[in-house]
Amino acid sequence: MRCPACGEADTKVIDSRLAGSGLAIRRRRECGVCEFRFSTVEEVQILDLTVVKRTGQREPYAREKVLSGIKKAFEKRPLTREDLDRLIQIIEQDIQVLRKPEVTSQQIGEIVMRRLKRVDEVAFIRFASVYQGFSDAAAFHRAILRLTPSRIRKLLPTRKKTNRKK
Repeated sequence: MRCPACGEADTKVIDSRLAGSGLAIRRRRECGVCEFRFSTVEEVQILDLTVVKRTGQREPYAREKVLSGIKKAFEKRPLTREDLDRLIQIIEQDIQVLRKPEVTSQQIGEIVMRRLKRVDEVAFIRFASVYQGFSDAAAFHRAILRLTPSRIRKLLPTRKKTNRKK
């Protein structure tokens, strides 16, 4: 790997550690010429995977598209860059477990929703509303009902009992 400071190809690894959820390796490197130290991350990539869209059109898997959808779902929500990277790695691992050269955009969307449901309910609802094309409040209600009962209680406001005299 070339040194980002001087461009020299002679760099050596001085430390390696697992990163994220164990699907990546963080390497600390040092240039043999200028002694500049820098870090690199080596991670599993989904290669040679074709996504079949709803229209039947086929295109190569693009991590950026999944990342973009998740970022929109988490807009103004608490999510660190590390958590986002880990979430993407887990989603891609779920896709790889399918062991298919082609996956549908629907399969990818369902995997993303399943993972978002576990991480952040609001992000799950936002992603589902775009992915499933919600057109009315009833669609949002159905999506909320997909959450576990304990989580539904957290999301839906409860009516306060009032002592009204008649």
